[in-house]
Amino acid sequence: MKRSHATGLLAVLLIGLVIGFLVEIAFAASGAPIVVPPVTLPLTLVLLGALVVSLARQVRQSSRRKALRRIDPFWAMRVAVLSKATSLSASLLLGAALGVVLYVLTRSVVPALTSLWLAIGMAIGGAVMLAAGLVAEHFCTLPPDDDTDESGGTRA
Repeated sequence: MKRSHATGLLAVLLIGLVIGFLVEIAFAASGAPIVVPPVTLPLTLVLLGALVVSLARQVRQSSRRKALRRIDPFWAMRVAVLSKATSLSASLLLGAALGVVLYVLTRSVVPALTSLWLAIGMAIGGAVMLAAGLVAEHFCTLPPDDDTDESGGTRA
């Protein structure tokens, strides 16, 4: 599995931004209330990020030192895939939150100020979760082998 690159994450973020903005326009045009993220969403995103980092930290600890117990490779791969999924979904949520913020700020009549702060909170939670997913991906990478030099060849 390859680690997430900035281009893929930015593409997903832009898709989320467009979707978040267009959903707000569609709801406002139909007369429905605009989407306002719940108060608990930023906290939930931060807690999910912390959970993923704590799982990846266990993988890192057992791969960095010669542990007495081996880590299950299937469990380590599941944690690595979870960290990649966390990065991608957090990028999408961050984009959607920025789309909501962009919609609220571009209106001539600003909706309730609480909707702006909740959307900003969702964006901050998404950014923290994105950073946590990227850190967890880094934790799940294997260290370089000791018997290879920097040029890629093996030592004699």
